[in-house]
Amino acid sequence: MPDPVLEVQGLHKAFGDVVAVSDVSFSLARGGSLAIVGESGSGKTTVARMIVGLERPTAGTIRACGEDRSRPTASTRERRRRAREVQIVFQDPYSSLDPRQSVTRSLEEIVRFHRGGSASERAARVAELAELVGLDERQTRAMPQALSGGQRQRVAIARALAAEPQVLILDESVAALDVSIQAQVLNLLAEIRERTGVSYVLISHDLAVVRQLTEEAIVMRGGRVVEQGTTARVLDDPQDDYTRLLRASVPRPGWKPARRPRSSCN
Repeated sequence: MPDPVLEVQGLHKAFGDVVAVSDVSFSLARGGSLAIVGESGSGKTTVARMIVGLERPTAGTIRACGEDRSRPTASTRERRRRAREVQIVFQDPYSSLDPRQSVTRSLEEIVRFHRGGSASERAARVAELAELVGLDERQTRAMPQALSGGQRQRVAIARALAAEPQVLILDESVAALDVSIQAQVLNLLAEIRERTGVSYVLISHDLAVVRQLTEEAIVMRGGRVVEQGTTARVLDDPQDDYTRLLRASVPRPGWKPARRPRSSCN
């Protein structure tokens, strides 16, 4: 792969005697999109947290934009650089938003931290970010608690993009949204990648979301990678039994859950 924006090699994470991630390796092209798929406890979120710097790897290397970020740094300048390169959007946007700040102020704060500039320059950047994620002027003046779940997620995406990252990690970022709102946010994310060239790492258990948003996929189980390849190949022609099981568990059109027989009371 020419000039990958993200390289992970032999990643390992143990919490005491519990091995959460074991020998995970993959790379992501600039402007590309990769899904890490698996059930709860598979290790996919732990991988994401190590990439963004919220967890320290026990072993292995993580390189973003050609720089090793596997080890902690005491340098404020280096921490800021790492934060600019890789950002993350979590499932619950409300937990990352200050309920005392309007959307405009929340975005302006991040722009000032990462880019500085005059007040007018920051205001222009905030307006640009709002337009990018589809927030109107009324919504940007609002407080987070006055917004819908989908609108709050748009704010969280805008805050992450304010740093102008090369890699954006989406950790179950649409899982809590209604299906119709989820579709809108997925379309928005696809448009943002096309407009900005940002690379995506999608953490998800939802194969429909994975298919819509990513080009490459790895499947994890018990902390290990059991399958990887193009998203189309992994989902349409899975080679591992666990991947087949994941695919078979997706409800098909017309599927109805079996009803349990009603027990009689004597």
